[in-house]
Amino acid sequence: MLSDEDAEDEGIGLTGRLLGFLLLGIALVFVGIAVIVVVSVVLGGSGSVGGIILIGPIPIIFGAGPDAGWLILISVILTAISVISFLILNRRKRRYNN
Repeated sequence: MLSDEDAEDEGIGLTGRLLGFLLLGIALVFVGIAVIVVVSVVLGGSGSVGGIILIGPIPIIFGAGPDAGWLILISVILTAISVISFLILNRRKRRYNN
């Protein structure tokens, strides 16, 4: 059986602040989707969509609509920034833990 100290080292603790940011991010995604749907219905305009889904190392890139090319380009740039940030932070964490 693990002691309390060993259990804390086993995984990442979910603090109240981290949980708050997680819920805020999820809420912002839903609010953004709702705003886009409402504006599209009210104004009757055409919509565009584009994005990237990363499943492991395999990217799935999708897009539809007149401005899909720009949205896909922005998605690729943001994905690259996210992956680079993750790698830098992961390397720093490993350096400080050793």
